[in-house]
Parts: sequence; C-alpha cells; structure tokens
Amino acid sequence: MALPDSVTTCLSPPVHYAICKLGFEKTDTYDINDILSGNGEVCWQAVTEHVCYLESDQSVDYIKSIRSLGPVCESVNLYFKSLTKEQFVIQYASWFHWTNCTEVFLEVFDVLQYAQATEVALGLMKLTSCLERALGDVYLLKGNDCPFLLRDLLASEQLADVFGQAVMNVLRVFIGSPHGLNLRNVLWHGFASPQEIPAKYCAMLLFLTVGLGQLLQTYLLQTEDVLVHRPYVIFISLEELDAFPGKYLNNDVLSIAEELVKMSSFVLKMMLPFWITALTAFKQSRYADSVILLLPQLEVGLRLLFTTSNKCPNRLLTAESSALYTTFDEMLAKHLDNEEVNQLPVVLEEPAMASDFLWDFLNHQEGPRVRDRLSHGEINLETFPREVANQIVGFAITILCRFSDEDMFSLKEHMVIKPLMNCASCYRSRFHPISRLKKQVLECMKSIDLWAELPTVPEEQVQKIKGLEGNAEADTLMLISEIISQLQPYMPQNCCSSDDLINSVLTERLLVELCDTRICTLYSPRPVVEVVAVLRRISAQCHQVSQQVIAGAGLRYAQWVNKTLRSRQRHNYGRMLNSIKFLSPVLRLILLLITLELVSVHSVCKKNPFDYQQYLKFLKLVLQYTENLVTYTSPEKNKWDETMELTKKILIKLRKICDRKLMLMHPAT
Repeated sequence: MALPDSVTTCLSPPVHYAICKLGFEKTDTYDINDILSGNGEVCWQAVTEHVCYLESDQSVDYIKSIRSLGPVCESVNLYFKSLTKEQFVIQYASWFHWTNCTEVFLEVFDVLQYAQATEVALGLMKLTSCLERALGDVYLLKGNDCPFLLRDLLASEQLADVFGQAVMNVLRVFIGSPHGLNLRNVLWHGFASPQEIPAKYCAMLLFLTVGLGQLLQTYLLQTEDVLVHRPYVIFISLEELDAFPGKYLNNDVLSIAEELVKMSSFVLKMMLPFWITALTAFKQSRYADSVILLLPQLEVGLRLLFTTSNKCPNRLLTAESSALYTTFDEMLAKHLDNEEVNQLPVVLEEPAMASDFLWDFLNHQEGPRVRDRLSHGEINLETFPREVANQIVGFAITILCRFSDEDMFSLKEHMVIKPLMNCASCYRSRFHPISRLKKQVLECMKSIDLWAELPTVPEEQVQKIKGLEGNAEADTLMLISEIISQLQPYMPQNCCSSDDLINSVLTERLLVELCDTRICTLYSPRPVVEVVAVLRRISAQCHQVSQQVIAGAGLRYAQWVNKTLRSRQRHNYGRMLNSIKFLSPVLRLILLLITLELVSVHSVCKKNPFDYQQYLKFLKLVLQYTENLVTYTSPEKNKWDETMELTKKILIKLRKICDRKLMLMHPAT
C-alpha cells in the first residue's frame, strides 16, 4: 500500500485550482455596502451580476463566476469578522429561523472569528446539510417529492419560482453543481483537507442564507403560504445499533486512538487534523460533530485502500464533472465498473465484518444510514445520540488498528483495546434483509407463544355451542405432524421427540438455534434477495394474524364475561377458540419452513430458470394463504370456518411439495 505521506492532496488539479486559487485571482477590494443595505438586507442584484454565462447556451460559466465572486466573498468574510457576536445576533439571527437550525448558523459565525481550518470545514459541512434540508422544506411549498440530491434540488423549477433563477445560480456556484466549487461534496466525501477550504466561502454561504431568508419572507407574505418543517429522523431501537458498547470507549482507549491516528497507514497525513478534532469532539460529548468529521475520513481511508488494492491510483482524487467520484457505494460493491472483482474486501482483514458494518450503518435501507441522514440535514444535530457515535468511533479505531505498523503490535494487543477488537471480529450484519428476516421470525414466534396466556372460557362452556366440528382439529394436527416428519432430516437431531412432534419441534428454541446459523449477507445475488423478500412478507403476514388473534380473543373474552355477546357472536367466539388450537401450530410450522429455507437460501442460485420460477410459485402460494388468513381473522371478517378450510388445503399442498423436494433446505449434518 502506498505511503499516505506521499499523498499531499485528494483534489485533482482542476478542482484544486477552482477551490484554492481561482477565487483569489481578482484582488479588487469590494465594498460591503454595495451588496448590503443599511438595514441589513442583501442586495441580490449586486450579487447576481457577478454570475457569468456562456455565450453559446446561456448556462452558467462557473470558472468566470468563481473568479468574479472571489472578492465579494472576501468582503463578506472581513465584514463578519468586524462584527461582535451580539451585533450579528441582533442584525441577522432572525433571518436563520427559516432553516429551523438557527444555532448551527450562529456557531458558524463564531468559527469564522478564529478561522481555525478544521472548524471552518466542519462548520461548512453542518451549514450545507442544514441549508439543504431547509431548501427542501421550501421546495415542498410547490412540489410533492423533494429531490434526494442537492444538485437536483438547486436546479428545480420550484426553488427558482420562490427565490428566482439568478439567485439559485449564485448558490450553484458554491454548492450542488459538479462544475462549480461543489464545496458540500468535496467535504462530505473526504476529498478536501482542512487547509484547502477557504474560510471566505463559508462566510459567503452564511451571508447567502441570510439573503434567502429575506427573499422567502417576502414570498410567504405575498402568497400567504406557511413554511412547514419536516420532522427530523429519530433513531429507534438504539440497542440494535450497539455493536461497540460505550463502556469500551473510555479515555484510555481514546488516548490510544490518538496515538494510532498518527501512525496508521489508513490516515493521510494532511487529514490528521480532522481525526484529532473528531476524537476531541467525542470526548467533549459533541457526538454529531465527531461523526460528521469521521465519516468522510473513513471514506478517504477506504478509498486509499480501494485504489491501491485495485491498482487505480487516479481514483483517489476528485473526479472532474464528466466522471464519477469513487464513493462508499462503489467501494463496497462486489465488482468494479469494468466488471473485475473489487479487491477491497480481500484487503480488509475481516472482510465480512468491515463490509457488513459499513453496509449496515451507511447503505442498507432499514439501517440508520448515518452518512445520508447527516449530510442531507435529516437529523437534529443537537440531540445526536451517543449510541450511534459509539459505533462510528469504535469501528474507526478498529480500522486504525488493522492498518498500523508492526511496531504498534503491543498497542493493538493492549488490554483496553482488545475488547473493541473482539467486538469487531464478532460483528454480524443487522440490517441486511436476511438479518431482518431472522429478527421478524423470532418476534413472530414470541407473539404466537403469547396465545397460551390468552384468557379463555371453560372448555365445557365452549362444548355447549352447537355446530362445532371436533374432527377438523384432529385432522389438522395429524397433517402438521406428517409434514414435521418430512422435515426432520433437515433439522438439528437434538430437537425431535417422537412422542409429541408438534410441541417438541415447533419451539422458539429451535428457531433461535436455526437463526444463529451464519448466512452470508455480503453481495447477495438477485435470486437470494427476491426469495428473502417473499419470505419476509410471509413472516409479516403471520405476525399480523397473531396480533389480530391476541386482540380479538381478549376483546371477545371481556364481552363473554360481561355477557354482552349475542347468540351468533357466542357461536363465532367458540369457533375462534377452536381455531386458535390449530392455528398456533400451523403458524409455527410456517415459521419453521421459512427459517429452514433461509438457512439454505443461497442454494436457490443452483436452480435452473424453470425450477426457480416453480419455487417462487410455491412461496407465493404460502404468501397468498397467509394474506387470506389476515383477512379472515380480522375483526371485520371473523371467518373462522373458512380459516379452517383454507388451512387444511394449504397443509395438503405443503405435504405434497415436501414430498417433491422442491424446497432449498439441505439435510442437517
């Protein structure tokens, strides 16, 4: 791997020139009073006249515009530095209210007073994410689905209608266009080092945000519209995210991390201030700041590994507007764009662990998607949870350890860092669809187990209800026992008792054991993803049936006790109680089938196209049964006789399919 010391910038020459030099070429002194009225209003016409256009198609000439706006940015920066905090708050704080993040913008003003490079970069990252979220809220005044990409948002007709096209063009010079400075992307994707981001651009974006607030107020007064802020995303089930417990991230570990940062080959030397500031922020309980700084550094470190392992050193740099950035999405993919196998997972010592963790926390739709949500302003920075920060910091430290020199071996083996390394080596995907299915199955089983505790009327009172068939239940249980016998070769040998197959096999203990089987989640082929999607739908329907039964049985029992059931309702309640006796083992059997199929799900790739379609047809048959079951057991329908008939039919089909060995499951070893 190339030595990080040999890399001095991750900006390609044209991008480096645009950001670090172009806006400094004109040395004119610009009077702040030309763009700011005496009462603090932004004179937009004086700003927009600095945007230049190409003669050919009247699109923005970004090179000339950056050069022309350079002195304006300098003037704004000097002006802000001349103000006290009190003056700034009195004059401008109210114009940030439209962003719903006033405090973040006031913090950026503080940062500009000292112009410490790392803090300026951090301030700019926070400013752009909050600004993007606020502009999205404005977009929704006129449109329905807010664009996901800042580039598309800034180019939208909706924002041009509110602010004017000329104003949006000014913004696009600084952010959102790959042809402009593109400050948001070069920072959030880890291309820019602290010293490469001029503070005057941060000051200018602060100034433009004030101006946008003033324009928006005028627009809202004219239209009588009300700006509504979308609620922030809140991380739920934080215990699921606890791969690296906070107790392992004490001051001793963080001190070792500060040493590792200085010696690890994973860290580019010019990025060192970002790492140090991130660890300091974590110690100071500034969890959002810590994660915002670390995520781009993880990306650039992995990009360094990616480019060296795949022998494409040019991909370490920012791409021009005509090419793609090398970002997390590509680095975590199985193949390169030339169809060759990506070597990055091979280079990572624990490929499954590192890739699974990154997919879980950054990419999987049901995961926290920390980077997306932070960079697009979807999370309240002030209440960012420590539990999430623990994961990013913990993972970062383990990666630093893995890519440290041999001299650091004693540090890696240090007693305080070892628990963290153990957490890393034990990590299993939590948000891949396969992992979510395991969770669904176990939650559904717990729900069905609650049926045993449902309040019920005495058996003799149920027997008094005429018209209930006793044979149906026995037939159903016999069919279930036959199917379990067919499945026995595919189950662990210690789980079967010949006396009572239903109660000895259809247990939570067996499902827990099967779900504990390690199944590859990295780079799942399409057939695997399709099968898992259908299995998840089946599991979800089973869970809904269980919830409906629990709610319905509780309600009917209360009505029975209070003698508020009419004759027909009493009969229906009796049928419900009889149905519950066989529905419980049927649902547990389906969960067992799902889990056995899941354990062998990768063998679906061995099926030929015809057999694959036949297999999907079988799964969809089971899905249809569970969907019908949801309908029949709903409080609106309460069709318990139909439920029994439907169940008998599906069990007969299942028995036939098990005989034909159409399924994926392999005999247990």
